[in-house]
Formats: sequence, C-alpha cells, structure tokens
Amino acid sequence: MTALPRGETPGPSAEDRETDAAPGTVGAPTPGTGTPAEDGPSAPDAPATPDGAAGTGTAADEDAAEDGATAEDTAEDEPTGDKATGDEAPAAAAPSEAEAELAAQRELRERIEKRKAEKDGPIPAGTKLSGTAADLLAAVRAVESGEKAGTTFFDSPATAPAPRRAAPATARPRPPEPSPAAQGASPEAAASVRALLVEGGAPEALARPATGTLGEQAAEILREDPWQLLAVPGVHPEQADGFARALLGAACGPDDERRTAALVGWLLERAARQGHTALDATAVRASLAERAVTDPDAAVEHAVAEGVVLVFQEGLDPAESAEATGSAEESDGSDGSDGTNGDDSAEEVREPVQVLLGLDRYALAEESLADGLARLVNACEKGADWTEAAALAPSPSAAELIRTVATGGLVAHSGGEAARAEPAALIAAAQGLGLRALGTTHSTDGRRRLAEAVGDPESAVTLAGLLSGAEGPGRDEDGALALDLLVVLDAPQLDVEAAAILVEFLADGARLVLSGDPGVLGSAGAGRVFADVLAARACPQVVSRTPDPGPIGELVSGIGIGELNQVEAPGKEVVIVPVRDAGEAVHRTVQLVADSVPRAFGIPSADTQVITVGHGGSAGTRALNAALKQRLNPGPGRFGGFDPGDRVVHVPAPGRTVPGVVLSADAEGLRLDCAGTAVVVPQDRVETAVRHGWALSAHQAAGMRWPAVVVVLPGDAAQGLSRPWVYTAFSRGERHLSVVHGVDQALPHAVAQIPAQERTTRLRALLEALPTPDAAS
Repeated sequence: MTALPRGETPGPSAEDRETDAAPGTVGAPTPGTGTPAEDGPSAPDAPATPDGAAGTGTAADEDAAEDGATAEDTAEDEPTGDKATGDEAPAAAAPSEAEAELAAQRELRERIEKRKAEKDGPIPAGTKLSGTAADLLAAVRAVESGEKAGTTFFDSPATAPAPRRAAPATARPRPPEPSPAAQGASPEAAASVRALLVEGGAPEALARPATGTLGEQAAEILREDPWQLLAVPGVHPEQADGFARALLGAACGPDDERRTAALVGWLLERAARQGHTALDATAVRASLAERAVTDPDAAVEHAVAEGVVLVFQEGLDPAESAEATGSAEESDGSDGSDGTNGDDSAEEVREPVQVLLGLDRYALAEESLADGLARLVNACEKGADWTEAAALAPSPSAAELIRTVATGGLVAHSGGEAARAEPAALIAAAQGLGLRALGTTHSTDGRRRLAEAVGDPESAVTLAGLLSGAEGPGRDEDGALALDLLVVLDAPQLDVEAAAILVEFLADGARLVLSGDPGVLGSAGAGRVFADVLAARACPQVVSRTPDPGPIGELVSGIGIGELNQVEAPGKEVVIVPVRDAGEAVHRTVQLVADSVPRAFGIPSADTQVITVGHGGSAGTRALNAALKQRLNPGPGRFGGFDPGDRVVHVPAPGRTVPGVVLSADAEGLRLDCAGTAVVVPQDRVETAVRHGWALSAHQAAGMRWPAVVVVLPGDAAQGLSRPWVYTAFSRGERHLSVVHGVDQALPHAVAQIPAQERTTRLRALLEALPTPDAAS
C-alpha cells in the first residue's frame, strides 16, 4: 500500500468533532504546510432532550430527516445518509414531487395488494393473519418446534407474474394525486395531539409530524397506545417510554405488548434507514433484550401475529437442510437434549432456515420488483438485430452494450464516469432505429450531462420527475410509460421502492438497462437493487472497458480495487493539503474555495464543491457551511437564516437533495433557483427542508460532479471512512481534486480494509428463485 500523491500524511486532529460515526484516535500530529486563511465559526450543537420525555431525537436524527439515512454516512445507532436527486416543480396549487412520489408509491402498493389478494386465499395460520404471511408464520413455527424439516418448505412453486397490457403508442400524461398525509391534518386534529403531548410531557413540536404520520385520529391512537409515538421520525424508545409512563402510570411496563410491538416496528424502520429491507430475527430478539424486554421470543411472535412485521425464511439448500435435520434427530438420543431446551448448538441444528423479519412495504416492493424484472426478461422480443447500429458505436464497449440490449429485456451495465458515454450511445442508437428511448438519472446535474452526451435535451429526465409524471412521456390509464427502452443511470442510488414503481410502469416488451458504478455509495433508501441484480446474475451483464482519464481517474480506479496509489499530477489535478486539526481543516478549506482554486485553475467558487464525512462537529457540513458563508456571502440571514445568493440544498423528501441558490423571500416562502427551476419553499418548511450547500456529505454529492472538489478529512473523521465513501467523494471532481488530509494512515486503511457495509435484503434470493431462462451465466 502506498501513500497518497506526494506521500503527505499529517497527523490527527487536536480537537474532538461530533461526527455521525464515533470519533477515532490516531497518532501524534505532524506539522502541516501553508497558512490558515481565517477562523470559521462552528455550528452550535443541538440541545439535548431530557430523559423520559419524548423529543425529536439526536443530531443524527436531524441528519436523517435532512438527507435520508443510510449506514455508510451515519452513527452506529441512528445512521444518516444523503441522496441527491432531481428537480422539484414549483410549489403552487399543483402537488409537489414529494406528494406525487408518495401517491405513486401508494398506488403501487394498492395494486400489489389487490393482485396478491386475487392469487392467495386466506390461510388460517397464526392470530389475525392470512395469506402468505400466515403461511410463513406457521412454517417457521413448525420448523423451530421440530415438527417438520426445513426441506418441507423449499419446493413451493413460484407464482408467475400477472400479465399486463402493453403500453399504447401514445400515452396520456396522468396528473398525480397528493397523498392524504402530504395534504396535512386539520387544525383540530393537530390541536388535540398537541394537548395530549403536553399532558405526556412531550414537546409540542411533535404535533405536526405526529398527525402527518398517524392521521386525523392521531390523538385517539396515542391515547390508546402511547408507544405509537415511535412511528414519528426522530423519536427514540426512551422518549416514547417517558411519554407512556406519563399517560399510563402504573399500567406501563417493559413487557406491555403495545410497547414490544412498537419496538419491533421501530427496529425494522431503523434498519430500513440503514439500507436493510429485512433483519435476522435473532438480531431483533437481541435488540429487544437490550431494551428490557424479558421474553423477546414472545414479543417477536406477537408482533408477527399483530401484522406489525412479516416473517420470511432464507433456507439452506435441500442437502444441507436434510443433513442438519438428521443431526438434530441423532442428538435427541445421544446428548440428553429433549429438542426443545437444548444448548445453542442444538438450537442451530434444529433451525435449518434463516428467519428474517421485514416490514410489509419493503416486502411487497421486493416481491413486485422481482416479478416485474422477470416479466421484462421473458416478455421482450429477443430476435432484434441491431448490428448496423452497433457498428456505428463510438467505442467497443458501447457496441457491446447495443448488441446485448438488442437481445435482452433486462441488461446490467457497469463502469466509471467515462463509461456513461456508452448508455448515451445506446439511447442515440435506439432513437435512430425509431424506438422510444429515454435515460433517467439521479440528479439534475446527471440529467444535463446525459442530455449533452446524447445530443438531445429531451432524451434525459430525472428519476423523481419520471415517477411523478412531471418529466418524460407520461403514462396511460394503466400507468404504463410510452417507452420501448429505458436506461437508468446512477443505478446504485436506486432504492427498492422506487425501482418497484419504475418497473411496474414499464409495459410488456419494453427493455430496461440498469447502468452505474458499483464502487459508489448505495441508495439512501432501503435496498441494494443494482448490487442484487448483479449478484443474482439474473440478466446479461456488460462491464465497460473504458477507463476514467487523467490523474483523478487513475487515483479513483485504484481506490475501486482497494489501492490508494501515488499518481503523477503535473497539472496539479490532485493536491494534498495536510492539516493538524479540525480548526485548521476549516481554515484551509475556506482558503482553497475562496482563493487558491479560482486563482490556480480559473474555477470560480460557485463551481467548487466541498465534501466532508459528517454533518456535525468542528469540520462537518454545518461548520464548513457557516465558515464559507461568512467568507463568500456574508449577511444577517434575514430569511430564516438565509440571504439572497446563498448556496443551498433543498430536501423536498427524505433522501432527496436538490442544489439551488436563494433568490428572495416573501409571504409565500423562500424562493430558490434549483438548476433553472423556480422553487418556493413554504415558510413553515424552510427550517427542515433547506440547508446551506457549499459543503455536502458524500451521499448528498452522489450522482453529481463539479469542475473542482475539496474533500475534507479531519482527524476525528477516521471511523466514518470506507472504500465506497472515499471512492464516491474523490470521483466527484472533473478537473481538480484537493484533499484536506488529517487522518494519517486511516485513509489507506479504509480504502484497503473497509468495504461497503452489507445490507440485508431479499431481492437477490427472489431473483434467483424466479425462472429466467435467458439470463447470462
């Protein structure tokens, strides 16, 4: 392992910084070079919430609401992540993109539930359950009790996906419907909840999110079951316990079934914010035990029976399962075990399946997505001959992609930034063949770059705009997009719910290409769609042979395989700026953005993006944004902390980040320019939906690029680093990359030893179980 360019590895920070990951300890400081520019103020810490009272959570929770949480960019208990995506339409009488997306998700779930109800009749297994969930619960109980072998449940035939009508040649755009929750609760409902919160010692500020989450009957629901407060984002179990004690008094206990059911749901929701669509039942039981639940097994069983979560089993193959079952039978007579109260090893032998718990929304999304992908694979016309179009492709990899897509309904394409030219060539070739082809990207910046590569501004849309109907060809009355080919770039940022909606909108015979860089950070939402499709080998895969050019491309390519190599940068494309502590990191960052980069490379400050590990602390996004605002656009912050000209990010929905600039403010709200689109953020949402944007986290920056990037790595950020984080942050710069480096050997260690955090999902297993005769081996 070699050091970064120039081999400069200064020592650690001298200050502790509150980061989303626990601060680490590194070696003694090494003197750095250069002169600090100026002191930058740090953002104040969030006030603590007293024990026993419900509150809005920790700073990590604020980050989660701000950006959409994932494990790679967050704290151990409440991770947060960041997701950048497309535009939002102007906020007027028309519904917002967030409302439209919620409406689309609700529509999909209703369609899935209706289809499943038609296929599955009630199966009486378990209290208050029917259908698949009840059958699975009965199966798991039978296996765990030893009544049946695990092999009994492995041979169930897969249900074929329901047929659907192909999209017509002309589709009529359908305006989305805002969801009831998005429209807001009545003043009377909010007042009732506010009074109840005050009675229970909880902050009144929770009234609005509580009514938004629980609906018009929120007060009655919370009065009957105070632990339903855990459904409100940012509320922790300790705070919900305090609220329940204030309302219930002596009737409140740690094993109250209302509490245990709410805890199970909360654990699954927290796991979803970390990217998981399911959790191992053993891990759930362990977490319940840590929270004073005396019988975690009964708590899990009750939560399943109440329909709070669904239960699934990921089994061994039949041979292993039979062997495990035989060993269990032999142990019954040889080691004194009665098969029910044995030791841990006997329990492992008796349970030849992995039991997973999941929320219905993600279970339905994964099942629908797997069925939909199989439908695309099997319904596509595979005799197309695009040889002539492939011969005109600009590169061998682009030609290979065109030939592969001609014969497949689903294709996975992977490569770096330069490889994005290949999907662009595919779209242009398909349009030349008279097909309705479109590309969708994660961000407005990605949309711009794709449209330029194709040479047609109408050939690219953002994913959010496509799902909401604000962009793209529109949908007919059945919801089918008028497309023959859809190319999804930035596929690693595609979460399972958005993917399920997208695939549901594609008509039979349409082709889908998932294209992205496997090395970048994953989606802010739950799931790992692109990684699961690649791992399941459910379709042909095309790996680009086009390398990213220049010193930055060479550096990033090495990081992708776990090597932090020294690269030659004669034009100072890569510069290492050593610092000793977080304070100096802030000074040098401001100096680089305001002076050094504009002077040396002619890149204005507005085109230079700062990326750091976390939001809190002495060198997090809050502190850096405060210092950069003071230098680049000082002002009193008369519009809710913002001034005209401030660089900001708008978060219209959790997990979505849209860069913009403040224009003005009036009675309607804060007016922004987001990549040429006028956006009005209502006054009551400015505090939660708008943040300064000179500095972002790597998750927020995913899917976007800038002419110059400054990556800030203060010493106490060491434990927040991983290979995907470094890969994502370092690859955002087009012409120049400065690394404000204060983590010493933690950086090469993270690149070599800390891969992406695994996410527990079911999509890969579902794809592998479906018949895909045309999938590549």
